[in-house]
Amino acid sequence: MGSYGMLARRVVETETPVMVQIQELIRGAGDAMSLAQGVVYWQPPEKALEKVKDLVWEPSVSRYGADDGLPELREALVEKLRQENKLYKSSVMVTAGANQAFVNLVLTLCDAGDLVVMFAPYYFNAYMSFQMTGVTNILVGPSNPKTLHPDADWLEKILLETKPAPKVVTVVNPGNPSGTYIPEPLLKRFADLCRNAGSWLVVDNTYEYFMYDGLKHTCVEGDHIVNIFSFSKAYGMMGWRVGYIAYPSNVEGLGAQLLKVQDNIPICASIFSQHLALYSLEMGPEWVTKQVKSLVINRSLIMDALSPLGKDSVKGGEGAIYLFAKLPDKYHDDFEVVRWLARKHRVVVIPGSACGTPGSLRVSFGGLREDETQIAAGRLKKGIEELVRDGMLQ
Repeated sequence: MGSYGMLARRVVETETPVMVQIQELIRGAGDAMSLAQGVVYWQPPEKALEKVKDLVWEPSVSRYGADDGLPELREALVEKLRQENKLYKSSVMVTAGANQAFVNLVLTLCDAGDLVVMFAPYYFNAYMSFQMTGVTNILVGPSNPKTLHPDADWLEKILLETKPAPKVVTVVNPGNPSGTYIPEPLLKRFADLCRNAGSWLVVDNTYEYFMYDGLKHTCVEGDHIVNIFSFSKAYGMMGWRVGYIAYPSNVEGLGAQLLKVQDNIPICASIFSQHLALYSLEMGPEWVTKQVKSLVINRSLIMDALSPLGKDSVKGGEGAIYLFAKLPDKYHDDFEVVRWLARKHRVVVIPGSACGTPGSLRVSFGGLREDETQIAAGRLKKGIEELVRDGMLQ
């Protein structure tokens, strides 16, 4: 049509997905290695893949299933929530990944014009989900500069002073992009503040198993709390697209409203993928934690690569698969640094500006095996050393 005039303004004004831009950058950078996308290097459990192969010719796999997920998978997930997450009053909806779970929740809980709260650095897809659904009154709060934990004192002040109260407050734990873990007392404080204010608290637990140095992941539960989980990273099922929502069973009508949204987006998550999720779940959390342990060396390699920035400039690594690094002050345009690293040093990372924190980088240590990470880390360190010493020489 030659213009945006016939397109929805809420979509046109939504941020361009940073991963689309990064994928284009990788394609144009020849043999560049990616420390950008939040993926893991492993595939789903071999035994689970073997079992699911037998279902290829099963007619039910090619049909629609229950909107909220296969009954046997939901039953297994409810049991998992009780045993592992100590969530005893939650119902389950299976979705096509955690991103779709978040969109379902935004459409179900928020109206256009509602005020919502996030914390920088934030997960870019969550920000976009608000934007494209017309929820553009997004209040971005600060994080503690030393820990990158979302600032609970700031939130308390906002919730006391803002009327009507924000409809939704959302956090990712452990963090994407920060790689930091919100300790249980702090998470409970968030839950209490939201309850007292009448706000929903949405917690994305995608990286629940990705904990290091003896830290343990915990969840919170309440009639104002919704938890999101994913099979993508834990079980190496990124392309299979299975996530799930754990929502409060006692909130009348919530499940029915979620089903309206679900039925108009995927109808149901892929039946084949749901079976693989069930078979993977049967392997137990031990299978996942074994894979996660292999990332500890990767984390050390990337931390060393970022060390020329100075110790206080690198945060995260407590959980998830990310380190978050502050660039020297003169490099506010972090996307230009990302392009330079890709073009000259053949390594790709994410600009912090995509996460609401310009002048920084998000670096993933999950997507490559140790030997590949060693090569990528070497390229990154060489680039960071040159950046700090000489600037972006061409």
